[in-house]
Amino acid sequence: MLLSTPALSEEPPEEAREADVAERVAELDEPLYNPFIERYLLDEVRSLRTDLLNTRAELIEKVVNKELSVADKSMSYATDTVTYFFYLIAAATSILVLIGWNSIRDMRQQLTNLAEDRVNELVVVYEQRLKDIEEQLKQKSDIIHQNQADIERTNEVHSLWLKASQEPSQQNKITVYDQILELRPDDVEALSYKADAVLELQEPLWAISLCLRALKLAPDNGHALYQLACAYAEIGRWEDAVNNLAMAIDISEAYRDDASTDQSFAQLHEHDRFCSLVYTEETQTAVV
Repeated sequence: MLLSTPALSEEPPEEAREADVAERVAELDEPLYNPFIERYLLDEVRSLRTDLLNTRAELIEKVVNKELSVADKSMSYATDTVTYFFYLIAAATSILVLIGWNSIRDMRQQLTNLAEDRVNELVVVYEQRLKDIEEQLKQKSDIIHQNQADIERTNEVHSLWLKASQEPSQQNKITVYDQILELRPDDVEALSYKADAVLELQEPLWAISLCLRALKLAPDNGHALYQLACAYAEIGRWEDAVNNLAMAIDISEAYRDDASTDQSFAQLHEHDRFCSLVYTEETQTAVV
């Protein structure tokens, strides 16, 4: 019996069980469940479905409420932040208005004054520059006009010199020289050539005055010295004549030859100093 116990305790296979169940169901004379049991089962299933739907609705409601709470808190936080920011700006503005209004006004006034001072300085500088430019332009314009006048005067003087060289009459030459002296009062050449013309008219004192005037302007003018020597010789001042002739010859040797043939020195040909000054050894030998 002990050996047969394990064999009896073994469970039948699955196929045997299904076959056994099918056989028993086929042998039933009446339904396994009555209507009351079926009703009970249906009510339980419906109750489970209702509970499941209620649970789902509660879960959805909690999730929605949570999301609404988070959104409400976010909106409240944003609103509070903006409000505090504007409060801060309003407070800073109020403090600035109460404390710093005078400083801002003073700063604005200082900036305005500084800008005006700078503009005034620039205006003064540019006015001075414009004035300097105007002065320079005026000076250059005056120089141009003066040069034009000098050119015209030079051309006129040149034409008068040509006219004087072509005049046969000494009086007409003197008139032309006077016209030159009107244009150029300090023209030494005009004074000396006028003195030459005056000597031709036998006016030695007038010639001396003209020569002294010319030598005052140009002490080294050889022609004026020569004409002065001629004038002194005409009035008999031999030493003065020889002295001025010597200075003229020192300036130009050409006056030596002129003096040897000039009629103004005719009375000095016997004067020793005049002869030694005018005539060289070869010339004196030829004369002898």
